[in-house]
Amino acid sequence: MISRQWKLLVAASFAAFSLTGLAGVPANAAPEIDALYNSAQRHFANGDDAAGRADLRTVIGADPADAEALALQAIWSDYAGDLPALVDAMARLHVVDPGLAQGTDNVLGAIRAAVGTLPNPLPALAGPQTGIVVLGYGLLPDGALRPELVNRLTAAWLQSITAPLSPIVVTGGNPQNGITEAEAMRDWLVGHGVAPTRIHVESRAGSTVQNALFGTRLLRDIGATSAIVVTSPNHIRRAVADFVVAGTRVVGATTSLEQLVSQLPPPGRPAQRGIYLDATRTFQLSTAR
Repeated sequence: MISRQWKLLVAASFAAFSLTGLAGVPANAAPEIDALYNSAQRHFANGDDAAGRADLRTVIGADPADAEALALQAIWSDYAGDLPALVDAMARLHVVDPGLAQGTDNVLGAIRAAVGTLPNPLPALAGPQTGIVVLGYGLLPDGALRPELVNRLTAAWLQSITAPLSPIVVTGGNPQNGITEAEAMRDWLVGHGVAPTRIHVESRAGSTVQNALFGTRLLRDIGATSAIVVTSPNHIRRAVADFVVAGTRVVGATTSLEQLVSQLPPPGRPAQRGIYLDATRTFQLSTAR
């Protein structure tokens, strides 16, 4: 990992160059820059990272003060292992928008932490300031739970026994037959002896990104300062990255047993792509503008 001190030193050397963009660009150039930014985001979503980074280089060449483009370039250069491009983008970003630069540092740290996370079926000890967050999974058309969601809930139930004072957040929307994932999860947990007063329902999220954003807000509302994230082994790394980027301090990552062994090795590049892509969305950089 590049040290913050070294990046700030490099930032100073780029300051004069970067500041040339602070006056902005001609108004008639803005639509073209935005079109290129949107093109870059489409390339990232479609898996063509090289094309996306090329678009961003053009955007930054036209407007060196485009903070979102610099942040995206830093994140995807990190994915590509392009250290010079990462250092260059972060140096410029520290000058243009120090706050966004700090957030981008956090994204990169969250991704590294997530990649290093091991699926773990063993529940963790925790106190009342640590929430247990269970991520939803698509329901059957009649509103019944799919087996994989039952697996997640079983892991959460065991976690709730090990940490009896921890509040529980169930997060997931996507209603089927008039019931959301979160409501179905609450009903299952109550049916298995968990006190209803422990369970807090977040029933709007339609993706892992929204699980993290909405779940983090709910954790703060109930006074939790950290969380144990509960999901499937093939989903835990992406979930951990998203929650950390959203602002949750993740102190545990508990998973179901299904496919546990196959998910123990570090994720390959295709799986890491998903983590990077989700993290940029949780960071709430514009997907289009």
